[in-house]
Amino acid sequence: MHTERTASRVSGWAMLILDLLLATAAVLLIVHGARTDDPGLALGAGLPVALLAGLVGGGLFVVNPNEAVILLLFGDYRGTVRTNGFWWTNPFNSRSKLSLRARTLNGPKLKVNDRSGNPIEIAAVVVWQVRDTAMAKFDVDNYHDYVNTQSETAVRHLTSSYPYDAAEDELSLRGATDEINVHLQRELQERLARAGVFVIEARFSHLAYAPEIAGAMLQRQQATAIIAARKKIVEGAVGMVDDALRMLTEGQIVELDNERRAAMVSNLLVVLCSERSAQPILNAGTLYP
Repeated sequence: MHTERTASRVSGWAMLILDLLLATAAVLLIVHGARTDDPGLALGAGLPVALLAGLVGGGLFVVNPNEAVILLLFGDYRGTVRTNGFWWTNPFNSRSKLSLRARTLNGPKLKVNDRSGNPIEIAAVVVWQVRDTAMAKFDVDNYHDYVNTQSETAVRHLTSSYPYDAAEDELSLRGATDEINVHLQRELQERLARAGVFVIEARFSHLAYAPEIAGAMLQRQQATAIIAARKKIVEGAVGMVDDALRMLTEGQIVELDNERRAAMVSNLLVVLCSERSAQPILNAGTLYP
């Protein structure tokens, strides 16, 4: 496994001036040799100086913002230059540029079974950047393809580890999105560390049941919501009835035997739990019809 290290380099401006001086000297020597009919001067002095000027010029390179240049000398990793500017290095070093910009992977929609076996559609967005240029360059074949493949693998693995929907006390893909996104980012970082890649952010961009079961699952969700709402209504109605009976008894407003109390409880529950407005029947005669 390779680890990034800083490469030695020299200011490109100083070497550019030297290169211009060598090139000028080579031209003057060749011209002077031609004028004096002295080919030895032109070939013996001017040509080597021109070759030296070419070698010096071949070592000049530029490092742009958010970019790194990797140096290799006959297959040997010599280091990485991250500092922006105009530089010079050994002209025999081969140079390859690598972007350090943050990149966004907008993954495709995947059809995966969740932990309960339900087919769902899921997609993720991953924001990443290269942190170790040596690992990205030498330890994987193609770090772009590596990021794409490992991201899809992590999404599939995470999806199969959690249910789409679950109770409140259990993590689910739909109910605990923030926690699941943290798990996704952590797993991606573990997988992509070999390529020298740092995961800035990872989150789901699409999450839904597969079309073939979406209708059935929607009905189940609606039924669950209705049951929960009904339970809440009944709990509230029972509390209201209990308060009403206690107030009537403590205030000695009316005395009810067990039969009348049961009838009153039944009527109040019907009124409070009914989906429609109650239509009361007023008794204008005796106390008891």
